[in-house]
Amino acid sequence: MGITIKDIANVSGVSFSTVSKALNNSPLVKPETKLKILKIAEEMGYEPNFAARRLVSKETKIIGLVWPSIERIALSTLVTKINAEIEKNNYSMILSINSTKSAVEKFKRFQVDGIIIFEENDNQMDDSLSLKIPIISYGQCNQPSIPFIDVNYKKAMYLAVEYLYKLGHKDISYIGDFSLSDSRQTEKYAGFIEAMKQFNLQITGQSLINTGGLDWQSGYRATNRLLQSSKIPSAIIGGSYDISGGIIRAVTENSLIIPKDISIIGYDNIPNMGDLETPLTSIGVPVEISAKKITDSLLQLIQNPNSVPFNQKLEPELKERISCAQVKKGLN
Repeated sequence: MGITIKDIANVSGVSFSTVSKALNNSPLVKPETKLKILKIAEEMGYEPNFAARRLVSKETKIIGLVWPSIERIALSTLVTKINAEIEKNNYSMILSINSTKSAVEKFKRFQVDGIIIFEENDNQMDDSLSLKIPIISYGQCNQPSIPFIDVNYKKAMYLAVEYLYKLGHKDISYIGDFSLSDSRQTEKYAGFIEAMKQFNLQITGQSLINTGGLDWQSGYRATNRLLQSSKIPSAIIGGSYDISGGIIRAVTENSLIIPKDISIIGYDNIPNMGDLETPLTSIGVPVEISAKKITDSLLQLIQNPNSVPFNQKLEPELKERISCAQVKKGLN
């Protein structure tokens, strides 16, 4: 038989009620008492009974998250920040790498209070589930009843092109994944074209380079193809953090100096952009802002159904680092 709250109370020499409050991080318990109880609970191997907790408080204080991709640095960073925000609000998070439908079914058995899904998952889920469990999607979901949070990707591309244009760049290439199955990438693609037209910049065969993927190798191979062209652009915009890492390596291996010979901006506004071989100027919504908006929206939805706008659009920002330079007169 498992360790109970009563067992912990007997060992701690405090009341059942005090143990319960301490385990739920209540401010009504003195910090020193709370630490003592938590230490005893850990030593005794106590595991909370989430089902029983739900019967009492109508909440398990658990959030389920369908893991988008363990291979993408930007998404891993976002998930880490979301977990930190969830913990700040005295919730715990469990992850699932299964399909969305399977993950939601599993979370239902855990009786989670809410679920976060990512649009790039397959989203094959019974629509009836979304009516029973509060769900927020990062990116537009295929279920019309699920509110979602998205990024203004077209504006992000506009900010990147505008920044380079003001530095004197006219020959700009976008290296990204043009897959029609990913709405995020198609919006970046369209946004780049629109921005180039707005600044009356010419779009040539070297302006749009399709990586066919979002990983480092895809960015590396695509950049090498571009650099073998008869005319090399003065600036490149990378479609993701991983793609941008591949771009940097290909550029340096071709004996080009960043930003002296070529300027680079990367999509994904995460701190990791500053840790690349060349710290990259980046565009996108700061990851802390995205994490807080996603978490706050779900918790609001849990407390008050139908209280969250169906579509929330996050505004991107540009973070300057050292990867872009003014074009010297006569070189572009």
